[in-house]
Amino acid sequence: MRRNWIETAAALLAAVGTVMVLGGCATSKDKLLPHGNHTMLDVWQQETGGSAGSGGGQVARQLLDARQGLRRPLTEGDVQAAPAANAAYTRTATNEIRQQFRRLPNPDLVMYVFPHLAGTDPVPVPGYSTIFPLYQRVQYAMPGERVEDY
Repeated sequence: MRRNWIETAAALLAAVGTVMVLGGCATSKDKLLPHGNHTMLDVWQQETGGSAGSGGGQVARQLLDARQGLRRPLTEGDVQAAPAANAAYTRTATNEIRQQFRRLPNPDLVMYVFPHLAGTDPVPVPGYSTIFPLYQRVQYAMPGERVEDY
């Protein structure tokens, strides 16, 4: 008896949900997006200071005058420095890999080897210092992983 009641309630909810979903499609396009007297060109020119509207030409002229005031000719020094400045922003395979996959620190260890005898015929070896990396392999950080000192 209880199972029939649950199945009936589920069917009723499904029917109500279907009616609500289909009811959302009953809105007309004209009611949702009303039309006005302005074309897209009119709206564009009005918002950007174009010629459609009162004083639009004056606003455009002021904008042009302001831009002209900011412009300056390139000097010979600017022309000479441009390739070096642009090279810093150029993406190459090398700097792309170095930027994304940074090398993790691998500190060098200094070891002192005391004087000793070596070989099958004991030969004296004087004491010396040697240097070697802490890790056997070079390790890389994942992109976005922090590699700076804490």
